[in-house]
Amino acid sequence: MSLAYGKARSAQLPPNVNRILLVKNLPFKITSEEMYDLFGRYGAIRQIRIGTAQKTRGTAFVVYEDIFDAKEACSHLQGFNVMGRYLVVLYYQTNYKAKKVDLSKEEERVERLRR
Repeated sequence: MSLAYGKARSAQLPPNVNRILLVKNLPFKITSEEMYDLFGRYGAIRQIRIGTAQKTRGTAFVVYEDIFDAKEACSHLQGFNVMGRYLVVLYYQTNYKAKKVDLSKEEERVERLRR
């Protein structure tokens, strides 16, 4: 392991960086083995989910074991040409607005349930 590699691992990451990558613009005929070969170059992969439904075809979620591997894959594979298509690789972001709950409304709901 080189010194530069160790420094990169100790660097602070922006808050939007996480272990889950959302990959768009995938060829419809790509296999999971090809996905593991392509994304596995950058580190250990926990899971790959390829969209099969009509609305999710051409997309996939790639979950890495390590956040730094995900960061490296995202930076290297953004715009990468696979079977004539250029990949769009993003960090998966949950919808924070959906998670926010109005505390007073939730307290009222709990109070109604107790009665």
